[in-house]
Amino acid sequence: MSLRKDVNKFRQRHKLLTRPSSTSRHNSSGFGPVRFIPLMLSVKNQMLETDNASHLLRYDFYGESCPNAERIVRAAVEDLYQVRSDVAPALLRLIFHDCFIQGCDASVLLDPADGIDSEKESPPNETLRGFDLIDIIKSKLEEECPGVVSCADVLVLAARDSVVLAGGPFYPVYTGRRDSTVAFSNHATDELPSPRDHLSLLLAAFASRGFDERETVSLFGAHSIGVIHCKFFENRLYDFDGSHEPDPSMDLGLLHLLRTKCKNCHSESSPGSQPCPNSSLSPTTVHNSSTEEPGMLMNYDGSAFGTQYYHSLLQGKGILHTDQQLMAAEETANWVRAYAADISLFRHDFALAMMKLSDLQVLTAPMGQIRLNCSKVA
Repeated sequence: MSLRKDVNKFRQRHKLLTRPSSTSRHNSSGFGPVRFIPLMLSVKNQMLETDNASHLLRYDFYGESCPNAERIVRAAVEDLYQVRSDVAPALLRLIFHDCFIQGCDASVLLDPADGIDSEKESPPNETLRGFDLIDIIKSKLEEECPGVVSCADVLVLAARDSVVLAGGPFYPVYTGRRDSTVAFSNHATDELPSPRDHLSLLLAAFASRGFDERETVSLFGAHSIGVIHCKFFENRLYDFDGSHEPDPSMDLGLLHLLRTKCKNCHSESSPGSQPCPNSSLSPTTVHNSSTEEPGMLMNYDGSAFGTQYYHSLLQGKGILHTDQQLMAAEETANWVRAYAADISLFRHDFALAMMKLSDLQVLTAPMGQIRLNCSKVA
């Protein structure tokens, strides 16, 4: 199918899906066409830049084999969103942790087994949530179309739909991915960036996956939502870089606020101190809103997806070190300023970056398989 026909087909199908969701808590973003139309030219350019595998993906891949697949995913995500406050941040973390390691192949979903060194057990993935969400969505697809829709496509579609429900932009997603038969635990341990990384390491990690500074800064807008727990940033509060002092770049008001929420685990002589968790963490540490651990709500003022996040960085109020590091170089700081000033620009760039992320090193037939259970090789 030609590119022009493919894009026109996407536009035609999208018209059937433009009714704003009645279940969304942020209906101002909806699934409406206003946010979709400005993306069309950029979408065409993005399609032309895909790699040899991802160009085999296509829109409406399941049009004949499972014509209701995307509607089933969307309905399931909407239902889950009504009862689970962690749906969007959990699914965003999952797609990043999957696609960043050896591509979007659902390898992050595999449980430990003979021959499977599960990525779930790698230190950066110990706090991942949302596996049960994917299982629920996959089970509904299996009822309708057994053995047809890959777990990799489920994850990409569900993440996209959760972004919309959280107030973010809609973006087109091609399908046709296949699932990996192996996992990459060592790669996950070694290659997922840490929230304690300085900017040079962070940019190098994203550049190795083909993302430039602009795309990296836009992807970090995902930190607009969810809860980030103390263990991911408490070193900034008490013992930054082994100094036994707080991070000097942190806003003093934010420092005092976070210290009221997070106990000092760094100083053995400090009353009430606790042992620090020994873990290697990833930058996408925003996850569920469980009260099992203290933490900080990211979207604490109820602002639109992306807006408060970039304003907070301008004020020196980034919670993660990697967040605030986006202000450490002029190139990335300029994009922070641009997104803080123009939410439409951010939404456009975030959508394109998520499209690119969703197409990283995908498996397509005859490679890989279609798992019947996302946590096990078929």
